[in-house]
Order: sequence, then C-alpha cells, then structure tokens
Amino acid sequence: MSGNDLEAQESNRPCSPDEERRELEAVVAALAGSSRLRRLIAFIGEKYFAGQADKLHEYNLATEVFGRSKSTFNAGEDAIVRVEAHRLRKRLKEYYEKEAKDHPVQLSIPPGTYIPVFTRRSIAAASTAGKPAAPQAALRRWPLAAGVAAIVVAALATGLLLLHARRAKPAAAASAAPAAPAHRASGPYAEAPLRILAGYTGKSRIDSAGAVWQADQYFHYGGNWERPRTFIARTSDQMLFDHWRNGDFSYDIPLRPGVYELHLYFVSGEPASNGASTFTMHINGQMVLSGFDVYSDAMGANIADERIFRDVSPSSDGFLHLTLDSERGTAMLNALEILPGTPQRQLPIRLTMQPEAYTDHSGQFWHPDNYFMSGYTSAQRAQVVGSADPDIFAAERYGHFSYAIPVDTRDRYTLILHFAEFYFGPSASGNGGAGSRVFRVLCNGNTLLDNFDIVKEAGSLHAVTKTFNHIKPTAQGKLNITFEPILNNATVSGIEVLDEGP
Repeated sequence: MSGNDLEAQESNRPCSPDEERRELEAVVAALAGSSRLRRLIAFIGEKYFAGQADKLHEYNLATEVFGRSKSTFNAGEDAIVRVEAHRLRKRLKEYYEKEAKDHPVQLSIPPGTYIPVFTRRSIAAASTAGKPAAPQAALRRWPLAAGVAAIVVAALATGLLLLHARRAKPAAAASAAPAAPAHRASGPYAEAPLRILAGYTGKSRIDSAGAVWQADQYFHYGGNWERPRTFIARTSDQMLFDHWRNGDFSYDIPLRPGVYELHLYFVSGEPASNGASTFTMHINGQMVLSGFDVYSDAMGANIADERIFRDVSPSSDGFLHLTLDSERGTAMLNALEILPGTPQRQLPIRLTMQPEAYTDHSGQFWHPDNYFMSGYTSAQRAQVVGSADPDIFAAERYGHFSYAIPVDTRDRYTLILHFAEFYFGPSASGNGGAGSRVFRVLCNGNTLLDNFDIVKEAGSLHAVTKTFNHIKPTAQGKLNITFEPILNNATVSGIEVLDEGP
C-alpha cells in the first residue's frame, strides 16, 4: 500500500469516542480565559456525549447556558446564542491554526447548527514547517499534562458515557446531513396531503378539521423548541404553533412529479428592540420571501400568520427544497402543509362559522371557523330557507371582527359572503325588524357593503349571498375582511374565497 493510500485510510478513519472526548477536554482547557465560551462548549459536549444532540438548539442554549428566562426568551430579539456561537467558531479556527495545529483530531461547530463535529486531520496536514509527522508523533506533541488528565477522566467515564457517545453519533450525523441530496429521489415519496409540525417530535396530532399532522421530518440543521403557552389569535388550531424550528435550516421533501400547493405557518413573539427581525426563504433555489418579518406580516405578536404558494413542484432531483436563512433575525417555522394542487389556481377556501367541518350537497368541504380576530360565535337551531345547504347557517360570528384569509399574492379572487338574520324580525325572535341591524363590510380597505341590512334585503331566517369579484390581495398575501357595526352587531355565517385563474 502506498504512502498516499495510508494517508487517505488514516484520514477517513472515524474518530473514536475516546479521541473525541480528549479533544473536547483540550478545547475546554484552552478556553479557560473566557467563561462564556467555556460554558457553551462544555454544555455542547455534555449533551453530545449523553446522546442528546437533539437538545442542542438555540432555546436550550439560551436558557441553560446563558441564564435567559424560559418563559420570556425571544430568539428574534435576543441574539446571545448566535453571537457567542460566532465567537466560539472564530476562536476554534484560531485555536487550530496556532496552538492546536498538530492535533490529529479537531472539533468544529458548523454554521446553522450547534452540534459538534469531530474530524481527523491527514498526516500531511498534521505536519508543521514542512516536516512530515506521523500520527504517533502528533500525539506526542500534545501537552503532556492535558493528555494525562484527559485519559484519566476518560477512563473514569468509560462504561455508560462511552455507550452514550456511540449512540450520539447517528443523531449528530443525521443533523449534519447535506442540504441537498446527491441523487435523484426514487422513493419512497412523501404522500400529499403532507402536514408537518416543525420542531415537534411527538405522536401525530389531529386538527379541528380532522386532518393529521406529523412530527418534524425531512429537515436539515436548525434547532427545535417549544413555544410558551400563550394564546394565538387568528387560528382555530393552537397546536399548529406549539413548536418552532429555528436557525438556518432546510427541508428536502421527496415528492412525485406534479403540481402542489404549499402552506407555511408562522407566529412571532414580541418584536425585537433593535428593529425588524427578518429572514429569507427559497423554494428550489428561488427567493420567495425576502426580508420577511413574521411580526410585521401578522401585524402583531402571538398572531397566526399563514403564507400560501401555488404551482409548487419538486426540483429535477425529485425533491422539494425549502431553505430558510437568518438575516437580521432568526429564521423560524411552525408548520408546513403540502396539498395536491391545481395548475395556476389556488385551492378554494371555504369557512363556516362553527367549530366543526361541513361538506355541502355538492361535496365541497367547508373548514371550521378560522383566520378571525375578535367577535363572538353562537349556534342557531332555527331553519334557514333560501339555501340548498341550510346547515352552513348553523352558526354565526357576530360583533366587530375581522378575517385575514391567506392567498397567493399573484392572483385575483372572488369573495362570497353568506348571511342570515337569526335575531331580528317576526320570523326570528319577534323583536325589531328592518333597520335593527346595520353594518358595513370592507376588504383590504375597500368598502364592499355599506349600511347593509339583512332583514331589509331578505327578511329574517332567509339566506343572503353576496359575491365580489376581482379582489386583489395585499402584498402580504391576505384578504383582510372587516365587519364593522353601524347599528347593533355585524354578522356572517360563511365565507368563500375562489381563485379566478389566469
């Protein structure tokens, strides 16, 4: 075997747990002058060798290493972990360029992750001043005291810690997988509809419409952390926002050739004190979100924000590639949904203002009430006439309220609103009549209905449908519909949003 072959064989040989632990302890000793960096690398090593590489994410590091509050830490506002990790990476680079340039094993923390990676240097790379150095010689050049101390500690920890270290390797390797597969996907493909809870590792969960959401998968890098239990507005499914994946991360999802519709779900905590907290997103290498600030997009903290992209297809390698990169803040995602799509048209959105889904006489699915802010709901028992589907009017949202319905920004939409008067008029409670309830409806700042009086239009307990065409969404991809009382409460029982197509 030639010298080059021996060198390649030695360079490719995996680092043993003992070698990894010795190198970690050498790094910890070298960082004695910086208590923050020493605490950080010690915690990283502790979790790695305990087989808990999945615990190495921004939230845990902030709260366990740097003492941030578990209930109030906001990664978008507080960059302590990213700042110290950057300092650590810079210090490690200097360490291996100077005092540890002869170490045969080196430790690094790749950008976008906090999981340590141990690599073996080649014989040639380990030589100094042009002098060849065999691995044994390189080992002899380690500081004697550090080497002896490391061996003693490793010997004491052999049993259980060695076992944990071996278990930790696959988890670390999985997290460090390349952002893009090297070959074409040939199966198994992910089946659409596919619904993923980002950062979640538990059993599948079911939403208010009966859809199944799976634990996080197909991701590379980033951290996962749990949201403090605060109420999230504009959603009927709080559980979609219980967890985050954050940092610089990507998803590579194997899909059959075809057209899909992608839904992304976000929520923000309180805004950063130093301005917008922004990040970017690419689909198959194409920028789709630039300078994206969840707080601004949702118009506040703890408000659900959904973005929709139609005509999404896998790349030529058979994968749908989603890449999220931090800018002035940390990239984050709560959930993603991939649905079989319709070319050049967004799938219809139909909402009925009740807590359960409904399928009408044409087989069209109506989602339980969603995307709302404020107002009240009430279920009605009376029979409504004038509709082939009176059950759509089984409930209403009333008061002063709004809806922010997500749509693809490129299209124009038909908005259909369904009303019925349950309270005023002789056919209902018998109190009042025309003029008792008057309100207006606006969409994206334009008035659709003014001085609208359901009883005057059709009487009580009678379905009323109003249709509005060619509505342009906001730049944030929303139809912001406001129901504003003039006299007594505004009301609505059903909402449809239909893409008008090319």
